[in-house]
Amino acid sequence: MVQELRVVDGEVAGPPLYGFAVAYIDADGTERRRPLADAWPVRFEDVAPVREFRSYKGQRHLPGLWWSSKAGGHIGYESWLERDHVMLLDFDPFVTGVSSQPFWLFWTSETGKAISHAPDYFARRGDGSAIVIDCRPADRRKPRDWAKFEATQRACELLGWEFRLVGAPDQIVVANVRWLAGYRHARHRLEPIASTLLEVFAEPHPLMDGAFLAGDPISVLPVLFHLLWKHELSVDVSVPLHAASPVSPEAR
Repeated sequence: MVQELRVVDGEVAGPPLYGFAVAYIDADGTERRRPLADAWPVRFEDVAPVREFRSYKGQRHLPGLWWSSKAGGHIGYESWLERDHVMLLDFDPFVTGVSSQPFWLFWTSETGKAISHAPDYFARRGDGSAIVIDCRPADRRKPRDWAKFEATQRACELLGWEFRLVGAPDQIVVANVRWLAGYRHARHRLEPIASTLLEVFAEPHPLMDGAFLAGDPISVLPVLFHLLWKHELSVDVSVPLHAASPVSPEAR
């Protein structure tokens, strides 16, 4: 939960008095602005970013593009922290779509000041529910930021969306998922190797033992890592991956 904070530099800048509005760019490039209440049916997972991802000499963060296996295209990030989180969203089996900088959220503070904020990511789950994500290291969340995060959470609650304020993710999970992400493209799902692996791991086996049972590990392992990325097979990514990591059928 976002902490309650309403006074920033002597001025209230938290949740709005007069309501929210959103502005976004449709998939066809059309700019739109509407009241928040009218935004619920918008497919924000398909919108274009409302801000550019700028690169310049001497900047503190390293922006870039993440190729998403779910979107079949690139999703922008403004820092390596954001890159890690968009990668984890891409790996999440319940997430079906992701967009970066999906919309501007506008509101007017109780002092009459116009305020805006663009969250970092919007994610859609398979059941239609949605997540709005802001990425900020815990030691870099200033009072003015807290006020915007609080307001964004209120706006999400009005639409029944989940709001997440995230910092640095678990580095073991990140390292494991980054390895599997190297095999996220569909070109790594080769037959008949994939079907053989699914048969071999119908009963749990250590990772390398199962790979040897399926054939030559040089050709089998890329397919196995792809099936783990796609959650057709399962492995615990909260502990370091190694040759003896138990691989099993994905729970349905």
